[in-house]
Amino acid sequence: MIEIIANDRLGRKVRVKCSPTDTVGDLKKLIAAQTGTNASKIQLKKWYNVFKDHIQLQDYEIHDGMSLEMY
Repeated sequence: MIEIIANDRLGRKVRVKCSPTDTVGDLKKLIAAQTGTNASKIQLKKWYNVFKDHIQLQDYEIHDGMSLEMY
């Protein structure tokens, strides 16, 4: 299990526990459950890299304690 921190533009931080083999789409669903935002409206970024829903977190080298921007 790894813990990901998602920050949005309003300054809210969401901590989500997931598996490295989960997809980005699965992570979006977990974030949506905590924030109340529709998962299809969430876009995850790190710098200028926009993460695609069907790719696993370990393929993007997302590891424990990593912070992502949520748009």
